[in-house]
Amino acid sequence: MNFITWTAASGALLLVMSLSYGWISRSVVPLFGLYLLVGIVCGPWVLNLLNIDIVKYSTIIAHVSEVAMAASLFMTGLKIRIPFRSAGWKMGVLLAGPTMLLTVGSIMIAAHYLLGMSWPVSLAFAAIIAPTDPVLASLIAINDARDDDSLRLSLSTEAGLNDGTALPLLVLALMFFESGDGVTTSALTHWFTIEVIWALVAGVFIGYLLGYAIGLLATHFRYTQREFAPSDFIALSLIALSYAIALSLGASGFLAAFAAGVGLRSAEIRVQRYFPEESEEEDGDVLPAEIIVNPHQRHEFAETTRVKAMGLVIGDALSFGDTVERLFAAVLIIILGITLAQHWQPDGLIMAALLFVIIRPLAVYAVTWGVSTPGYQRMAISWLGIRGIGSLNYIAYAWTHGMRGDEANYMMDCALTLVVASVIVHGITVNPLLALRRERKQ
Repeated sequence: MNFITWTAASGALLLVMSLSYGWISRSVVPLFGLYLLVGIVCGPWVLNLLNIDIVKYSTIIAHVSEVAMAASLFMTGLKIRIPFRSAGWKMGVLLAGPTMLLTVGSIMIAAHYLLGMSWPVSLAFAAIIAPTDPVLASLIAINDARDDDSLRLSLSTEAGLNDGTALPLLVLALMFFESGDGVTTSALTHWFTIEVIWALVAGVFIGYLLGYAIGLLATHFRYTQREFAPSDFIALSLIALSYAIALSLGASGFLAAFAAGVGLRSAEIRVQRYFPEESEEEDGDVLPAEIIVNPHQRHEFAETTRVKAMGLVIGDALSFGDTVERLFAAVLIIILGITLAQHWQPDGLIMAALLFVIIRPLAVYAVTWGVSTPGYQRMAISWLGIRGIGSLNYIAYAWTHGMRGDEANYMMDCALTLVVASVIVHGITVNPLLALRRERKQ
């Protein structure tokens, strides 16, 4: 198939998905599951139209998945409009911190003794598949800034934070893998101070400061210049700057992108707090600034206010981020379906069953035992830990940083198979589980 044919096929696929979205949203198979099916059909197993090996093209996959994750993390942070002392943040920290570490440790032990992986490779495997995915988590993440559902908030904050926990563990696995004589104490000290402490703290600080400062600056310029034209560049600049500056300083780029979204939202809250007369309320709650303005009538504004200016900034950022997130997610999941034929490994299904049914639920229950969370919500949190684009990024990261060989290939095949299982199983069960939760709450 030539370029024109592929362009037409891509346009037809996007058109079909757009026109049938209502049916898809009510069907058993989720949207991402259909993208996966399209990839499988186009791949070597069925039509053999495309033959893409994500390991062979790991550098490209790494960069594409980085863009998808950074945009998704930024969007996740921007939609969270709750105080830092709230239960949603606390639960997210517990899930991304202690729960993540317990999950990684359990997976590492299981992979070593059940699949025969060496300790460094089993640690890499655990770090790759343990974190929940910020891109595919849109299935169960918060919808917008007014969404205060505790389950969605917990899963959203976890997906936003847990890359900061998982990536340093993958780096540690690579250190052990590359060191035949063992890792020295000085190397471990450097890893802990730079890859863990500095990366986490600096990543959060850089991203939050950029998001907060640029949010206030953009609002000021829009207000003083009376500028209402659409602009997606604020979101693009924040994602690019936060990620690039953090990486250049040895900090976590993914945490910086997430914190940039949180910082931009904090700037919106500050503007509303200082200019309450310009804000609007609904049921006693201050509406998010982007809800107050109608972006389709921006040129009809008789006058602008600082809150409306901020609303335009936030609204444009949300619109841009949603489009980028959906586009890259579709591309990467289709590629995952295509490459599955070359990396299918049934042993990955064994680990998927252990992770989904035993390891993740036990880790969640153990860490949140003293938290005042209803049992059915704890059950939902323990099950709805979807894996996806983040794991693809980590696989590409491990390959490009020297984890190669037969054992590494076997590990990556298991990880890819597990990700496919997660996309299918979690995608199919999310709507029935959420419906059951709504019935329990009534």
